[in-house]
Amino acid sequence: MKFSQARQGRIFVIRLEDGDVVHETIECFAREQQVRAAALIIVGGADTGSRLVVGPEEGRAETIIPMMHRLEEVHEVAGTGTLFPDENGTPLLHMHMACGREGKTVTGCIREGVKVWHIMEVILFEILDTGARREAQPPMGWKFLRP
Repeated sequence: MKFSQARQGRIFVIRLEDGDVVHETIECFAREQQVRAAALIIVGGADTGSRLVVGPEEGRAETIIPMMHRLEEVHEVAGTGTLFPDENGTPLLHMHMACGREGKTVTGCIREGVKVWHIMEVILFEILDTGARREAQPPMGWKFLRP
């Protein structure tokens, strides 16, 4: 385990609009408001065609091949995530959502593009006094959190 300590800053109440791509819109907002790090919760609707990463094909394979799931209909969503800068200072959102419809739920990472259906409500809790950031980790190359 690795950790660091921080303190809470501003709290933003955000309404995402119909057609917004969640991760793109939140990362843009963070740049505009100079939010370096944050924790987020989100509720609302995901539109048809939204895509989630739902796991690797093989859990411990040397080469990670992500599995994608495309929502064929509108889904209700609840999600949580974190936002930290990469080595260039660019804010990157890592958020997972549970997307449900008619008693069936799929959960995954939104990085492939979840589109808002009418609205999504976001509460963003800014994190201050942290040096935490996302750094590429060989051999996968993903940008993992370094507290």
